[in-house]
Amino acid sequence: MIEALQFAFMRHALVAGLLVSVACGIVGTLVVLRRIVFLSGGIAHAAYGGVGLGFYLGMDPLIGAVGFSLIAALAMGLVELRSRQRADTVIGALWAIGMATGIILLDFTVGYKADLMSYLFGSILAVPVRYLWWMAGLNVLIIALVVLFFKELLATSFDETFAVTRNVPVEGIHLTMVCMIALAVVMMMRVVGLIMVIALLTMPAAIAVQWIKSVKRAMVLAMLLSAFFSVTGLWLSYSLNLTSGAAIILVAGFSYLVSLSLYKLWPVSAPREEPADAATA
Repeated sequence: MIEALQFAFMRHALVAGLLVSVACGIVGTLVVLRRIVFLSGGIAHAAYGGVGLGFYLGMDPLIGAVGFSLIAALAMGLVELRSRQRADTVIGALWAIGMATGIILLDFTVGYKADLMSYLFGSILAVPVRYLWWMAGLNVLIIALVVLFFKELLATSFDETFAVTRNVPVEGIHLTMVCMIALAVVMMMRVVGLIMVIALLTMPAAIAVQWIKSVKRAMVLAMLLSAFFSVTGLWLSYSLNLTSGAAIILVAGFSYLVSLSLYKLWPVSAPREEPADAATA
C-alpha cells in the first residue's frame, strides 16, 4: 500500500476514505440508535434524482445531489413524524420516485454521461481534489450540528416521549437528523456508490454500538472502524485489482458478521447514557 501512495489518485482516495469515516461514525451511530436505517436507505436512493438533475442542468451533480437529497430527507422525515403507520410505504414510494426522476432526467440530458456509474457503484479512485474540499466542509457542518444539538439528539434517540416532556423540540431535531443523513449520503456516494451507501453508514456504527455503551465513544470507535475498512478495502483493491467500493463493503460486512458472532458469545451489558442526563440542559 505504501508504494501505491506515490500516485496522486491513491492519495486522494485515502483522504476521501478518511473524510467519509468522520460522517459515518457520527451520523451512522445516530442512525443505528434511532433505528431509521430504512429511512436512510430511502434518502440515499432518492439522492440519485439530484445526480440526474445536476447532469440535466449542466452543473456539478454534487450540487444537485445535495439539494435534492435534503428536500427528499425533509419530505421523508415529515412523513415519518406525521404518518407513522404508513411511513414505510410512503418512504418506499419517494425512494422509487427519486431514482426514477434521476433516470428520466438523464434520458433527457444531451451527451454521454461519462462518470454516471460512479455515483451508483462508487469510484473512490477518481475523486477529484475539489470533491475532497466539499467533503471536508460537509464534515465541519455535521460536527457543528452534533455539537450544538448533542443532548437533544441523544434524548430523542432513546425516548421521544420523555424528550417531549422535557420540552425538547422533537420534530425539529428529527428533521435536523435526516438532513445530516442526506449530507453524509452525498459524501459517500462517490466512495462506495448510492447502492452501497447504507452498508458503510451503518455497519461500523452497528459494531461500535454492540461493544461500546457510551454514545460519544461509540461514535469515535465507528469512525476508526470506518477508516480501517476504507484503508483495508483500498489496499485489497490495489493488490488484487478489485473494485474499491465493493472491497470496502466486503471488509465491513465480514467484520460485522464476526463482531455479531463474538457478541453472542460475550455480550456486553454495561448501561448506556441515560436519556434523562441527555435532556438536561
